[in-house]
Amino acid sequence: MEQEIKNEMKQRILAELDMSQEIDDMEVRRLVDQCIMEYKGTTELPLPARIKLRKELFNTVRRMDVLSEFLEDESVTEIMINGYDNIFIERSGRVYKVDQTFENEERLASIIQQIVAGCNRIVNEAVPIVDARLADGSRVNVVLPPISLNGPTMTIRKFPKEKMTMERLIEVGALSEDAAEFLKRLVKARYNIFVSGGTGAGKTTFLNALSDYIPQQERVITIEDSAELQLKNVVNLVRLESRNSNVEGTNAVTIRELIKSSLRMRPDRVIVGEVRDAAAIDMLAAMNTGHDGSLSTGHANSSGDMITRLESMVLMGMELPLEAVRRQIASAVDVIIHLGRLRDGSRKVLEIAEVTGMREGLVELHTIYEFEEMVAGEEQEVTDMVYAAAGTLSEQNVTDGFQLHKVTGRLRARAELLHQEKFLRAGIAYKSVLCAEVRSEGAGV
Repeated sequence: MEQEIKNEMKQRILAELDMSQEIDDMEVRRLVDQCIMEYKGTTELPLPARIKLRKELFNTVRRMDVLSEFLEDESVTEIMINGYDNIFIERSGRVYKVDQTFENEERLASIIQQIVAGCNRIVNEAVPIVDARLADGSRVNVVLPPISLNGPTMTIRKFPKEKMTMERLIEVGALSEDAAEFLKRLVKARYNIFVSGGTGAGKTTFLNALSDYIPQQERVITIEDSAELQLKNVVNLVRLESRNSNVEGTNAVTIRELIKSSLRMRPDRVIVGEVRDAAAIDMLAAMNTGHDGSLSTGHANSSGDMITRLESMVLMGMELPLEAVRRQIASAVDVIIHLGRLRDGSRKVLEIAEVTGMREGLVELHTIYEFEEMVAGEEQEVTDMVYAAAGTLSEQNVTDGFQLHKVTGRLRARAELLHQEKFLRAGIAYKSVLCAEVRSEGAGV
């Protein structure tokens, strides 16, 4: 059915609604059904098409318009709106352009205000950029004109209804069972861990899974821009969330302020959802002052790049000799877990590296696990799933002259952990990560 006809039906329904009174969903559905019955041509539609039309009209009038379909679809992980008529979604690690559009720019702006108001945030020309969190935990970023040249722009990163566990990550091939066991023991032994990776690599998801291994009796403080972490096994838990400034540019509460405050709360561990700026100074200070077992994430292209990024972030907030900054990093961070999003859309652990100290003025890394891609004679072609029911996915990105192949490989143990002192202090026996094959290779057999 043409979009113009749907818009006309929507306007007819809105005209029937008495906005001066509270109207429940049942009344809206009654008006939608009445409009469908009375509108010429709709009675001849087959039942599935009428059901779909009914849902679309209800969502347009009552809920999030065209977004409702994707917000309710658990297979959709991200929604990207680049203007009212240019919408993309991510599904199974792949990005698709969809056919659905908003009626006009004003309708998109209205939905944005509806979402932002529900999060107690303000967005307008004076404050054109806002980050918010939906009731279900999904993260929302909004950018308005004149900053956004495409018109109102919004990105929604959906929050999974079920927490991703380490067992599930093993099932989907993100890491090996022995690597997961190694990480479990690192967390229990209170090693300070940074999870690095690019945008969409799954850093927060992985941090969530790692947190399952924190002993139940410990006191934990979590600090985030938008609360996403779910530490269901920790009883003594304090969750803190930063706050943007108001219209006057005041009353902001930063990650850095929250880290400083958390250290006065007697935490056993501090978990910072993501370190982006000078807050790195305070995060490293927390790791260096008796809060072993602290966890955080950061944007980086490799484990080594994470070290460089930490150096830059510290220098943003304090003038220190570079060697002093590097010594602080080497003293605070024990292990870096680097995640990557591969060309087939899968997310995997690419490296687990130990920070062993300083060497020739640089922070030294020691690779313990490394992802090794398998090069086979015949790669397995990924079957692109067709979501016929929605009828919305563009297949252009998989039919433009190339075939997408599944990336296969394994996370291999390369070396033993060198600094095992925290295992001894925690009373946990260190277990070798090297298999017989690697030992044989190392012996030159």
